[in-house]
Amino acid sequence: MLMPLLAILAGFALLMWSADKFVDGAAATAKHLGVSTLLIGMVVVGFGTSAPEMVVSAFAALDGKPALALGNAYGSNIINITLILGLSAVFATIAVHSSMVRKELPILLGVTLLAGWQLWDGEVSRADAIVLLVVLCALMGWMVYSAKRSKQDALSAEMAEELIEHPLTLKAAVMWLVIGLLLLMASSKMLVWGAVSIAQGLGISELIIGLTIVAFGTSLPELAASIAAARKGEADLALGNVVGSNLFNTLAVVGIAGVIQPMAVGPEVLSRDWAVMFAVTVGLFIMAYGFRKPGHLTHWEGILMLSVYFGYTGWLIYTVVA
Repeated sequence: MLMPLLAILAGFALLMWSADKFVDGAAATAKHLGVSTLLIGMVVVGFGTSAPEMVVSAFAALDGKPALALGNAYGSNIINITLILGLSAVFATIAVHSSMVRKELPILLGVTLLAGWQLWDGEVSRADAIVLLVVLCALMGWMVYSAKRSKQDALSAEMAEELIEHPLTLKAAVMWLVIGLLLLMASSKMLVWGAVSIAQGLGISELIIGLTIVAFGTSLPELAASIAAARKGEADLALGNVVGSNLFNTLAVVGIAGVIQPMAVGPEVLSRDWAVMFAVTVGLFIMAYGFRKPGHLTHWEGILMLSVYFGYTGWLIYTVVA
């Protein structure tokens, strides 16, 4: 049991570091190749921040462990809203821009409903996975088009500033792109092996391991970035970060894993895990909408979200012990 535990800890640490280097290398390489900063911010960084979930779930599917892949995606979504946004709101009240309520949050609700509809027959088939990836491509195209029209995209502006402050030569950019990708793959393989070994050793389902340990570990980049943004007085970035990450998790992470290995889904995934994911997404939309006054996430709402996270995690632990 010691070796799998060490593999998980080492895998998490290497996963976080390699994902960061992969994003830096990919963004700088794209810039050298003449790709616009807008496209880099929306696509390269968008994929990069969800790279841990995507690569871990892909390797889980390749190893014939699709439940681990699905648990990683849905567990990360629940953690993003309840734990990450909850902690961010505790640090600082999060203002909600009207465009977020009009565009991104309704899209996230729709994508979550699509995921539930696909689970209804107890399977995420290869055709279901392809639908998710097609929706992802259409959504990315629409987001880039909308950002070009508005000419006010915070992510691309932040990416432009980052590229100016930390320039990389083309040679260095390609080197970090390749090294980051290789280490992403190696650390993901290590993490999946450790998680599966512990699940088998303790008699715990791979789904539960994916929903808890693996989901928490792969969500660490979003957790660190969101808390840092909240402490710097830019807490509104945390909301955009979480919404974007959840869209990628539901569409890209499940889509890639499902194309590799169709997933048989137990009834508890729909009645428990998807239901919680949908409920917290609806709750986030209600809190963000604001109704009588401009939407914002307060300290008390942050505490409420944290309570949901600990309640859900306690529920999962109870199902293992009972």
